[in-house]
Amino acid sequence: MSTANQKITEEIRAQAERLLSSGEVEAFLGYEKGSLPMSVRPFTARKPEDAGRLVWNSFCVLNLANYLPALLKSLEPPRRPGDPPPEGPLPRVAVVATGCWSRNIVVQIRENQVDRDRVTIVGVPSRGMVSAMKVRAAVNGREITAVTEEDHLLLVEGNGFRQEINRWDVVRDNCKTCRHPDPVIHDILIGKKAGQRQVQEPFAQVKDIESKDSARRWQWFAEAFESCIRCYACRNACPLCYCPTCFVDDSRPQWVGKSTDRTDTLLFHLLRAYHCAGRCTDCGSCESACPVGIPMRLLTKKLNMDVLEMYGSEAGMSLDEPLPLTTYDPSDPQGFVLTEREEKGGTR
Repeated sequence: MSTANQKITEEIRAQAERLLSSGEVEAFLGYEKGSLPMSVRPFTARKPEDAGRLVWNSFCVLNLANYLPALLKSLEPPRRPGDPPPEGPLPRVAVVATGCWSRNIVVQIRENQVDRDRVTIVGVPSRGMVSAMKVRAAVNGREITAVTEEDHLLLVEGNGFRQEINRWDVVRDNCKTCRHPDPVIHDILIGKKAGQRQVQEPFAQVKDIESKDSARRWQWFAEAFESCIRCYACRNACPLCYCPTCFVDDSRPQWVGKSTDRTDTLLFHLLRAYHCAGRCTDCGSCESACPVGIPMRLLTKKLNMDVLEMYGSEAGMSLDEPLPLTTYDPSDPQGFVLTEREEKGGTR
């Protein structure tokens, strides 16, 4: 009997073959099997026969929205700076999207990185993706040679061991706190919608850190990011990091040092997080790409909480909703601009 993910794989392949055969799209962006257990890699199918390489499983953790703007650009006719845009319709692309990825596509559309008319969104309601790091921890770091996935279990095998793991026990933290598993926009829907997920406290991890005094919060922050090797995998995996020149690569002026000195490292992560404020969908790609397991998404999770509390906004939920940090309203909170403090003789 086929598992849920095997059925999704079959339907994704069928939709890709149909869209490519009909010429409705020039490319279909999905995943193919990786070379190691628990790995897949982004794959662009360009011919109907490529559809058979597409897969779907619980290790599809890298956000495909990250690759969408460049793929669309690659299909445009070449032109020099200053040349007028090409006339006529441009080639379309299909992309697989879960709830958070579709929200990132919404943000990209709102920020003029993606043309909605050129994208066919193949929506897949998410059951939550699995953390490979949690799986390795569950088998005490032993080398894994194969993982077989069932609907609610993972069968993990290695040299001299075979272990069953409850799937939900190793689902990523961001997926466990996700309230919007369904794609917010789609042209084709695969499977049934899951509906809004009831999460008792989606910001529990953030509030736990906030409950500490300032010294202990600083200790957590410094220790959590101490192992950073400045590989920039978090930035490169993020679908929001599409500046032509990243602030960390700018040398005139140099905004932040490029060393692994603690000050340089912490400043990089703080600034990158603030660049995602009001835009992050907590997709978790940054943490999944990190080779040393830094919990950097808790920084953007904190900003997500603040934006929700101050502006009642969650990133990418609607193509029509005003962007919280680029839209002014006279009723917006202004405590960060104007403050009052009591002094001798009155309030200043």
